[in-house]
Amino acid sequence: MIDTPGPNALRQAVQLDEVHYRNRILQIRQRMDGQQLDGLLFLNAANVMWACGLFHIPNERPLGLFVPLNGEPVLFVPFLEKENAEQSWIADVRWYLEYPGEIRPEVWMLQQISQDRVAIDGAMHGTFMACQAVKPALYIDDGMASLRYLKSRPEIALTELAASYADYGLDVARQAVDDGLAEGITELDVVQRVQTQTTAKMRNELQELINFYRGAVALTAHTGPRAALPHGQPGPVVIQPGDTLIVGIGVKVGGYHAESGCTFVIGQPTPDQLRCLETTWACDEAALAALKPGNICSVVNDAAWAVLQNAGYGEFIRHRIGHGMGLEGHEPPWLSVGDETPLQPSMVLSNEPGIYRPGIDGYRIIDSMVVTEQGGRRLSRYLSTHGPHDRVIPA
Repeated sequence: MIDTPGPNALRQAVQLDEVHYRNRILQIRQRMDGQQLDGLLFLNAANVMWACGLFHIPNERPLGLFVPLNGEPVLFVPFLEKENAEQSWIADVRWYLEYPGEIRPEVWMLQQISQDRVAIDGAMHGTFMACQAVKPALYIDDGMASLRYLKSRPEIALTELAASYADYGLDVARQAVDDGLAEGITELDVVQRVQTQTTAKMRNELQELINFYRGAVALTAHTGPRAALPHGQPGPVVIQPGDTLIVGIGVKVGGYHAESGCTFVIGQPTPDQLRCLETTWACDEAALAALKPGNICSVVNDAAWAVLQNAGYGEFIRHRIGHGMGLEGHEPPWLSVGDETPLQPSMVLSNEPGIYRPGIDGYRIIDSMVVTEQGGRRLSRYLSTHGPHDRVIPA
């Protein structure tokens, strides 16, 4: 009898393995050794996911990961996460019943730890004071965040795959408008179609949608004067000929986030609209060109903003040029004024030129990028294969 593969056999695995996370623990220990620490208790949910791969639903119930300088890691979880945690590669899982409890969960965690030279990655003031009563030498060490700046090859591969699905979503959005313009398609219609079709494609091609509780696909769609709202909410607004339409899509694969976004012009573009499309693209190119190892983050922002300012759009800038991406959609470092972080190979960042003219229109495009030894490389592809003149949807 010939065994036939199950339905998941043809789907791509996106869960990082135990070897990956054990190497990560070694990274953490190397830094702890330099800090003369005997252990670190991670309480930040994203840090826990990054350090050991326990994807969970963050809420008011604290969940902790203790990484000792020597010995095996320990997971501290609320009782309702016990079975979830026991499926991870970490053998030592300890649980508390419920929050807030008679003893603060964070205090209980520290009571379980024998080492004295211990740090935590963050806490509210009251919680920290209660914890320090248990471990007088306790302090907050958020320096592990800088380890998250640098992505491994498997993490970059997952991000690039996520970017490909975001690119696909832009194809779906464009087709949705093309199909439904005459019938009065709305911003919400575009959002619904992109989420439905892109998620269906991912379910068909991937073994699992990690972190799906937040949605594997998130997007915004803003048209006409509403496109001047960088963080406006999509609504039942009909897309009209002559409008601009901003579609920005974020996708997570294996828990890792990437973005792709485009501004479309509906119908015959005016010279003014074409100039805005061309200028945002020139801004995107300038940011990519400045994404070189050794440059500081603010230099990338300055190079990109200079394009908008020199074209006369300086007063219509509403935000920095980009931000770090990983397990969180927005995470440091920031491509912004004031961020002096030197760029290093394997940093993953967004590139988001925007022109926002209140009461008139808006233009924002989004690329996902990675820093390499040679400079910046795009992980998303839609914009580089659809130039400014190919971002027009005929009416």
